[in-house]
Amino acid sequence: MLTSPRARQLRDKNIKKLILTIVLLLSAAVAHGVEIHAPAVALTDVPARIEVRGALAHEVVELQAGGSVQVVVADAAGVAAVELVFPATGAAKLTATTGSGASAEAGLRILPAWVSVTPPLLAILIALTLRSVIPALMLGIWLGAAALQPFTPLGIFNGLLTAFQVYVVRALADPDHAAIILFSLMIGGMVGIITRNGGMARIVTMIVSRARTAVAGQVSVWLMGLMIFFDDYSNTLVVGNTARPLTDHLRISREKLAYIVDSTAAPVVCLALITTWIGYEVGLIDAALSGIPDLNEPAYTVFLRSIPYSFYPLLAVVFVLAVAATGRDMGPMYHAELRARRGQVSPVDAGETPALQGDQLEPKADVPMRAANAFVPLAVLIVALLGGLYVTGEGNTLTDIIGSADAYKAMMWASLLSALTAGVMTVGQRILSTHETVDAWFGGVRAMLFAMIILILAWALSNITEDLHTADYLVSILADSLRPELVPAAVFLLSAATAFTTGTSWGTMGILMPLVVPLCWAVLQFNGMTGPEHLHILYSAVACNLAGAVWGDHCSPISDTTVLSSMASGCDHIEHVRTQMPYAVLVGGVALLLGTIPGGFGLSPLLSLPLGAGLLFAVLRYYGNRADDEA
Repeated sequence: MLTSPRARQLRDKNIKKLILTIVLLLSAAVAHGVEIHAPAVALTDVPARIEVRGALAHEVVELQAGGSVQVVVADAAGVAAVELVFPATGAAKLTATTGSGASAEAGLRILPAWVSVTPPLLAILIALTLRSVIPALMLGIWLGAAALQPFTPLGIFNGLLTAFQVYVVRALADPDHAAIILFSLMIGGMVGIITRNGGMARIVTMIVSRARTAVAGQVSVWLMGLMIFFDDYSNTLVVGNTARPLTDHLRISREKLAYIVDSTAAPVVCLALITTWIGYEVGLIDAALSGIPDLNEPAYTVFLRSIPYSFYPLLAVVFVLAVAATGRDMGPMYHAELRARRGQVSPVDAGETPALQGDQLEPKADVPMRAANAFVPLAVLIVALLGGLYVTGEGNTLTDIIGSADAYKAMMWASLLSALTAGVMTVGQRILSTHETVDAWFGGVRAMLFAMIILILAWALSNITEDLHTADYLVSILADSLRPELVPAAVFLLSAATAFTTGTSWGTMGILMPLVVPLCWAVLQFNGMTGPEHLHILYSAVACNLAGAVWGDHCSPISDTTVLSSMASGCDHIEHVRTQMPYAVLVGGVALLLGTIPGGFGLSPLLSLPLGAGLLFAVLRYYGNRADDEA
């Protein structure tokens, strides 16, 4: 078709307009592609990281914040980052302008720095007041979520909704968190089955049947505490209830039985590699490590490397053996043992304290007691976990393989296979029906639910403290005044005080771990000590949070495991606390002075642990007396 010159001219003009429009639209898209990424809030006098994204590679970016202007060059990915310090509270307007003319704006709320520590502090204070950790954690999460909202009545109410709908859901929906929860629940279910089918009771009976003297009886109870390494509640209830007739027959005091039961339960469980605690501990460590991008070490590896620095649990187990094997005692425990050797295992005014019983924590009546029904599932658990770590890991050495392994996947495999093994063996031998086996499994799961609720809330509080930059604030006030080598000792004492006053080691770890790891790392970073030669301080701080929680738990009269130990052993609770506390204080003091403090300055645990054990044995030898010699 022929067209006139004017028509062609009009067509060319329209094409030019279209091209110009497309260019303008593309330019606008590029301009609108620049974004300012700022934290939810910033703190006064604490550096806040602001990023401008979407700039051209190596382009100059000007960032205005209040009255200050920062000029920074974007990296190859088009990200320009700068750290700003805001001296006053209120609202700050951020404006970014690139060299190509693109711009973006954003707003930022500035909070008083002290606000960032109020959620964990409130959680601690409420836990001390109410003697309950769940309400304490909930209130701490609510306060933190409210601080991230505008400070109005509506903002406070929205904080309550956000605490549950955002932070608790985020903690629960994380795939790694879900794996830890399922692992812990499956381990609890397996424990329920092997307890109900009589397998665990048979193992205990095999150990205690050879004891003929008071010393042998005490060592047997200690061995039982080591055998049931996978759960502290099961350890306490099974060993206490099963060993009590034997210790009564051998004239061992109920106070001594409760002490051995209590001081081999949590210390063993928090150190063993496969326990109901491991998922909880690794989960807390992982959540704390997530805020440290410069440290790429897996949480499970950090836990493994922290074990040698767990001085209190290690020395507590050793000291219990020393007391049991030598037959020597000190202080109130000696008088209790002297009374028992003379024929009265319970205190004069205590009467017969009933032992704790439970339909899911004792064997079903008239079931055949076969040790294999507990040994085989436990063996499957251990072998499957080690195999899973090996299969999912890479490297030339065992340390490299475990360090690179997918610990969550391995734990999931191991817990599932062990629970299935326990269930199949129980039903296959017709010890329990399918319905009874499921009930036993659920009984074990139910025993773990309370701990899982604490864990989820602790994860949520950890997310809150990360958004509020709590660790950054603590670093700003402590980094230049707290020696890095003394951080583990401070953590140990703080954890012990919290556990003593709240009565819960799990709650203590949940409240403090999200602060301990970032604070320790930041102090190391401030002092230029982030190299491998200084990471022992971080491992020790992690260990001290766990160890201090157990130490405070042992000394606390309101501790759940202390109460369970008293009841399972048929011991008056106050007498148990009175006789155990001197031993716990002694071991804790030695752990602090010969283990934690020298360890922070680089002394190897290979030296401090033997030194601590030797000192404990020397004190027992010098000050202890044998009740058998006086009875």
